[in-house]
Amino acid sequence: MNPAYREVLRSPRLAAILVLGFSSGLPLALTGGTLQAWMTVAGLDVKTIAWFSWIGLPYALKFLWSPFMDRFAPPWLGRRRGWMLVTQAGLMLGLVAMAVSPPEGSLWILGCAALWVAFASASQDIVIDAYRTDILKQEERGMGAALTVFGYRLAILCSGALALILADQIGWQNTYFLMAGLMLVGMVTALASPEPESPAQVPSTLAEAVLRPLRDLLGRPGAATLLALVVLYKLGDALAESLGTTFLIRGVGFSPTDVGLVNKGLGLGALLVGALTGGVLLARLSLYRALLVFGAVQAVSTLAFAWLAMEGKSYPLLFFAVGFEKFASGLGTSAFIALLMALCNHAYSATQYALLSAVASLGRIMVGPLAGDLVARLGWDGFFVLTFFAALPGLALVWSKRGEIDRMAELTAPKPAPA
Repeated sequence: MNPAYREVLRSPRLAAILVLGFSSGLPLALTGGTLQAWMTVAGLDVKTIAWFSWIGLPYALKFLWSPFMDRFAPPWLGRRRGWMLVTQAGLMLGLVAMAVSPPEGSLWILGCAALWVAFASASQDIVIDAYRTDILKQEERGMGAALTVFGYRLAILCSGALALILADQIGWQNTYFLMAGLMLVGMVTALASPEPESPAQVPSTLAEAVLRPLRDLLGRPGAATLLALVVLYKLGDALAESLGTTFLIRGVGFSPTDVGLVNKGLGLGALLVGALTGGVLLARLSLYRALLVFGAVQAVSTLAFAWLAMEGKSYPLLFFAVGFEKFASGLGTSAFIALLMALCNHAYSATQYALLSAVASLGRIMVGPLAGDLVARLGWDGFFVLTFFAALPGLALVWSKRGEIDRMAELTAPKPAPA
């Protein structure tokens, strides 16, 4: 193995990022699909269950309080690790509160506890994203992005599929107690994680923490193009995935069991392999080349679903299409997270990363309502061909910024502390 790769893979910073990715992903299903399953088993009506989808709102609004986490620091462990410990302790308490508030008799308390967990989880995401941006060296960012995806997805599997299985065996209350206990993994990691080698200067006022990140981000040359790149880079992939399950069941005729097994088994495995492959390659490729190559593979992968739509129900094609698209999505995600890190100034990384991730979500939000009309007009095969073309503007923007992206990545990478 190349000595540079060995050095990257031995990094204690990357070990911390892997575990923190798990800590970041663990609460998501516990206020989403797993909570929905608990309320369904408890016999709540569909309208009540549907209202609980609003609990996820803090994830979309987390940029509103991210400046507070840039400006202030707890009196222990520093600005990033201190907030990690605070949010993880809050998550543990919130999950315990959910465990002792069954939906049959304490629905309002359960709802408030779940909303608190979502708020604490979004806050934990803010500080972990900022810590990852601050701590990783330039050559570690790709692998750091890949390990984030790996840990995050494993956590969702744990708090999703595994939690449902456990609930059948030990009950919902004990399952939530167990999940609360798993937050100790993140807390121990926060205590043991290294500090950035050269910590950035903290904003002196809250107003500065709010306004300066915006001025810094929007005042850069070509800022509008860079923000458009953040929106458009994964647009084709998001459009393809928006109706992916409906296409496989209704459009081609696979059973829900087929789709569940392929998506949760092969699809998850391919996504993780793609993310890790992207991380390894990013240690060797420049960020610009990775964004261009991985983005091209990501664009082409959606055409596999157009092929499946034209051929009809075929298990070999199902395995190929899902495996290829998820692998390519993992590649693209590793490069995209590395791009977001490269765009952040370390003095305001909590606020800027939260803002950029909110901007990135605009693409997914915009395409959702349009997808049904596009399928009705173009058919499934035409729809997936269109997803390929929807990816091209993002690639064109990468090409237009080919020199600037690598310069920016080098400038924003953490610098070693002076000897």
